[in-house]
Amino acid sequence: MMPWILSCLGLVILLLAGDALVRGAVNLSLRLGVPALIVSLTIVAFGTSAPELLIAIKAVKENAPGIALGNVVGSNTANILLVLGIPALLATLHTSECNTRRNYVFMLIATVLFIALAFCGTFTVWSGLILLAALALVLLNAFRQARAHRRQGCVDEDEEELDGLEDADPNMPYWRIGIYLILGLIGLPMGAHLLVDNASIIARTYGVSETVIGLTLVAVGTSLPELATTVMAALRRQADVALGNVIGSNMFNLLAIVGLTTLFVGDIPVDEEFLEFDLWVMLGASLLLIPFVFFKRDITRIWGVILSVLYFTYVIAVLV
Repeated sequence: MMPWILSCLGLVILLLAGDALVRGAVNLSLRLGVPALIVSLTIVAFGTSAPELLIAIKAVKENAPGIALGNVVGSNTANILLVLGIPALLATLHTSECNTRRNYVFMLIATVLFIALAFCGTFTVWSGLILLAALALVLLNAFRQARAHRRQGCVDEDEEELDGLEDADPNMPYWRIGIYLILGLIGLPMGAHLLVDNASIIARTYGVSETVIGLTLVAVGTSLPELATTVMAALRRQADVALGNVIGSNMFNLLAIVGLTTLFVGDIPVDEEFLEFDLWVMLGASLLLIPFVFFKRDITRIWGVILSVLYFTYVIAVLV
């Protein structure tokens, strides 16, 4: 029982520390005069991926690459089937009103690229550099889109961008910013240590692989922030936020997490389980979004049931 408690504690610390780091980094950047546009495209995006990144780095260092890759692949599958499925049970997601085609295509390209590199057998430094180069292109495109959007008069100065940043306050005192940053920088490695170590103990105790733990326990845990955001977006009828949150999170998981881990820690071997089953489930889940992105369909309660059932069926298949 204790490993389960410590795993949950590690997960809670990770989520709170990641949130603190984002808040501190955002407000420090604004105090230093960095435009809100740049903050939203870079610091927030990277900060919200910090828990997954720390888990991947810790797992690879502890010779548990299954947890690192399982977290990425499992989170992406959960983001589509669970994070969009459960909110749709509460309220229809009016995705027919969204224009996310470009970013969705980028996500599909990132997914195919990730799978192709996985079939090389190991994610090396060169694999990481390719993934990070793709991430740079995505960020550059997003930056250009945002600038063009503003030039067309669709966005009125930085105030509207600041409204989209949680707890953004250009006048936040430095001592408070410092507290956020310290909590984040201390909490992230502490939470990652607790979660990875105890997840490995659980895997050994129940005779399942670390890959399975990464695909299920760790993946669902690190998808909780996306789930909370999407539930609130569904209740507020902000389908663009819900769908954009999932697409953006999936792209960062694929391109940034493994890319940075290979660059700073080392190679990540790919287990055969991923090549035979899990990567294809992730790709299949991604393709399920085609009707909602290209054919203006809403994610109704019926679709919510279908997506949720598909996810729980996948988890059962992984565990059996």
